[in-house]
Amino acid sequence: MTTAYRLSIAQKSMFFAVLSAIFLAAMDQTVVATALPTIARDLHGLAHLPWVITAYLLSSTVSLPIYGKIGDLIGRKVVLSFAVAFFLVGSIFSGLAWNLDSLVLFRALQGLGGGGILVTAIASISDFLPLQQRGKYQGLVGAAFGLATLIGPFLGGFVVQHFGWRWIFYLNIPFGIFCLGVIQWAFPKREKKDLALDWMGAASLFFGLTALVFLVELGRHDAWLWPLLLVFLVSLWGIFIGSPRHPEPILPLGFFRHKTFSASVIVSFFVGTAMLGSISFLPTYYQAVRGYTPTQSGLEMLYLLVGMLLTSTISGRWISKHQKFRIFPIFGTLLTAIALWVLSHVAQHTPFWQIDIALIFLGIGLGSTMQVMVLSAQWALPHRHLGVATSTVSLFRSMGGTLGVAAFGAVFTHFVGQDLGKAEPEQIVLALHWDFGAAAALTLLAFFFAWNLEELDTLMAQRQARGEGTES
Repeated sequence: MTTAYRLSIAQKSMFFAVLSAIFLAAMDQTVVATALPTIARDLHGLAHLPWVITAYLLSSTVSLPIYGKIGDLIGRKVVLSFAVAFFLVGSIFSGLAWNLDSLVLFRALQGLGGGGILVTAIASISDFLPLQQRGKYQGLVGAAFGLATLIGPFLGGFVVQHFGWRWIFYLNIPFGIFCLGVIQWAFPKREKKDLALDWMGAASLFFGLTALVFLVELGRHDAWLWPLLLVFLVSLWGIFIGSPRHPEPILPLGFFRHKTFSASVIVSFFVGTAMLGSISFLPTYYQAVRGYTPTQSGLEMLYLLVGMLLTSTISGRWISKHQKFRIFPIFGTLLTAIALWVLSHVAQHTPFWQIDIALIFLGIGLGSTMQVMVLSAQWALPHRHLGVATSTVSLFRSMGGTLGVAAFGAVFTHFVGQDLGKAEPEQIVLALHWDFGAAAALTLLAFFFAWNLEELDTLMAQRQARGEGTES
């Protein structure tokens, strides 16, 4: 039986700083989704519209391993402050964008900060909380992440309808300044170490992941296929041959020999692909097929929030109390796959209560899975590799989401065409059938891999056998 644990004033201050940073970055991953149809009309472009989301996800994803490793080496206060400042600069320029190409570019700039915020803030929790208590507070982080992710579409719709789409970026400025102040006040200073960064590994991951996303989006054009494939293959050489020779590799490949760590990464990848790749286009269904306003479509997306908030909080408390977590990702991935399969049958006149119930169950499934995968990866590795463990799981989840948005966006454009205003409702519905069906199949794969996860007592025994002990 675990004894009651209470945070000190210093720990409460740091946890509040972490939640503020996560809320800021997570909300921006989806705040643009509801505004996409308005942005397309205002900036006169549909062909590159998915890249408004993909650019942010791509740049935030490729920067994750670098932020995670630097945070391990020099401390997370400086890294987190830098990431928030970079995010604010990208937000300001995104609001000033004059065409769709410039908006995509500035969203990429914004994502370079957003990726650092998420991975550094999540890793920071394990710097000041005992291992046995992380489940409870990671559950609260999951709830905050879910709240921000799902408030994003509603807030985006409301702001677009009443103030214009540029204000969805300008609103980040006061939030970001507040977040910077809390970080500076709450986080302790730490002695700097030598920054022995694996530059070859960092560059290989950066260019390799970028090439992979562009292959998904542009590889069907012969002119792009071979150059992108060459960049990707060269990056693989850097990751598998060059980087492991470094004393502090950016992505230690030996970690993947650990059963639970590998399962955490794989499940995160498939769940990320299914979640962001499918629901990013659901607001378009509400607006273009059912005639909803941006605000109304954002409100419909809040049904996801009900299940996600509930299970994120309950699962975290249950894990801290019972020190077991495996049942949650197994149950969560199965329920997510079922909910996505139901959504793949949505028609032009499907009753809204059926869609809403499916979204609630989808939220329950996602809330049972996403943050638990971060915990299981952290528990599987020594504490000194905390940032790498967190960033690797976040990397694969974000990479899955980035590839999902790019691939499902290509499917959507294939069925709908280049002009959303001229698309027939039947075309949009057909595109969503394919997107949600593929997402359900990918999540079913995650369900099978989730059975490879090991319980906390097994992971702790493995640590002791390796002579690592457990951090307090």
